[in-house]
Amino acid sequence: MLIQLNFKSGKPVYLQLVDQVKAAAASGALRTGEALPPIRPLAEELRINRNTVAKAYAELESQGVIETLVGRGSFLKENNSPLKKQVRLKMLAEEIDAAIVQAHHLQVNHEEFMGLVKERLGVFEQQNKAREAKPKE
Repeated sequence: MLIQLNFKSGKPVYLQLVDQVKAAAASGALRTGEALPPIRPLAEELRINRNTVAKAYAELESQGVIETLVGRGSFLKENNSPLKKQVRLKMLAEEIDAAIVQAHHLQVNHEEFMGLVKERLGVFEQQNKAREAKPKE
């Protein structure tokens, strides 16, 4: 599981961690029963305070995403299977909501916003087609 933090986003680091673990669980990158990285090594790797990682793990545990076993670590709970479509859709809806708010702040109207979404979807599809057509080494 790759974690990337954006310290300029304005979103608290611990919430970025929470969101990325949930996204990894929803996508299947993190599987049921799989251990999350221990707090201290993860904090050192990300160059953040251990308490920040501990706070993220506590939030994930309170949301029922992970369970912590004393002396063993934190593990993804079974009820967060990547097969749960509603979890993935909820996460996507939150990202869309954030984009809508950003568009509002930038004074981008509905038609311009939808046009940009369609344009970006087209670019994404072209990139995927190019990737799929590229011979594998």
